[in-house]
Amino acid sequence: MHNLFAFLFLLLRTELCTSFPRILLATENGSIELSDALTVIPSADQSLNASAVSATPTPPISKSLDHSPPTAPAPGFLQIGDGRCLLFDFPEHSEGVIVISSGSAAHNSDLTVLSLDTSVLKVLNVSRGTGGLPGYFLAHIYSGMPGTAPLHMQLKLLGSQLEERKDFAIHVVPNDDAEYVGTAASHFSESPLLFALLPLLLINKCAFGCKVDVEVLKGLRHQPHPIILGIVGQFVLMPLYAYLLSLLLGLSQPLAFGLVVTCSSPGGGGGYLYSLLLGGDVTLAISMTLISTVVAVGLMPLSSSLYGHFLGVHQTLHIPFLKIVGTLLFIAIPISTGMVIKWRFPKVSRLLLHVIKPFSVLLMIGGLYMAYQMGSSLLSQVPPILIVAGISVPLVGLLVGYLMATCLRLPIAQRRTVSIEVGVQNSLLALAVLQLSLHRAEADLSSQAPFLVALSGTSEMLLIVLLHSVYGKLRDCH
Repeated sequence: MHNLFAFLFLLLRTELCTSFPRILLATENGSIELSDALTVIPSADQSLNASAVSATPTPPISKSLDHSPPTAPAPGFLQIGDGRCLLFDFPEHSEGVIVISSGSAAHNSDLTVLSLDTSVLKVLNVSRGTGGLPGYFLAHIYSGMPGTAPLHMQLKLLGSQLEERKDFAIHVVPNDDAEYVGTAASHFSESPLLFALLPLLLINKCAFGCKVDVEVLKGLRHQPHPIILGIVGQFVLMPLYAYLLSLLLGLSQPLAFGLVVTCSSPGGGGGYLYSLLLGGDVTLAISMTLISTVVAVGLMPLSSSLYGHFLGVHQTLHIPFLKIVGTLLFIAIPISTGMVIKWRFPKVSRLLLHVIKPFSVLLMIGGLYMAYQMGSSLLSQVPPILIVAGISVPLVGLLVGYLMATCLRLPIAQRRTVSIEVGVQNSLLALAVLQLSLHRAEADLSSQAPFLVALSGTSEMLLIVLLHSVYGKLRDCH
């Protein structure tokens, strides 16, 4: 549980979603104020109770999304507004109409508009403008959860394509109402408890480093099989499983990306505890966790970027390599400091090992409180299909790790350790990476995956420990 605070501390940053300039402003009657540059309005014969929508090309949106300022290509047939802006804000759970100019294209041309992320935005239908809107198409849209949905527009004449545009996108933002503002103000990443517990956290990390036996690490150079299996399982097989599972379950881009990042994480800090309770190799577990955390500095960003590209996430979500590396270094540096303290200052090392237990109790109490805050914030609208994915990830990891270790005929204790290290991943590290990398609305949505995996993994491991204990007692009785 104490690892929770390492990652939550990293979440303390300037929240953009409650402060960046809004292009779409809701009026008192629920409609959206129109701007001079671009008008997105419901058509006169629209049967839906659509809102009037507007957008203006302003650079602050690009800046808040960590994208470069949007610049439109040379004008062709299709454009929205004056063509200078490619990204437009739109409120969540709202209906509206986008006015798309077809320029000098023939009046019998046809336009197809598709949303590349239907969980964020749905295009209900496309019709020609009538009355005062000749030469325009009206795309009727409905927004879902916050996020960014690229648009794919194709203009055709008698079956022949005249123009294709994929550079426009709609950014769905949370409604700026009292409920959302209240939620943002009490977001779990802003709790003052994080500051109070940070010193205890750093001491615990140093104490964890004091547990590492350097001689054991040297011995792993001659017998590296468990380490290699752990790296292959954590950074090759598990991310691949997450990618295939997200395709199978049809997860939205933010949820799929969150699941991939979770399965690209190194071994969890509690792996050595489970190894102790289940008869594994504790020293090997500590060493594997340390090495996998160091290796994750390079492999976790690589895996996240690779599968993010396959999922098409790179088009809508920014994946900052440096922030992921910084998050991992925040974990690795205190552990390395503890190893140096054990080597150069053995008395200080013994003192740290003595205070680790009472500090851990305080961190667990604080962790339970923070976990409640996180759960109420992140799991308010979890899709049932994601629960299935969250339950399966730890079980598949445990099975994959044990099968690989069995194939190499490792000792039973090492098989259990490899299984635990692959199955018990550092989901809270993935949570921190997502919260640091994405806009709050998108971060909270994608963070549902690591939080569910963490809950499932803890519950499943506690059940396995209980069954192992009962089995051991029954075996001793007979």
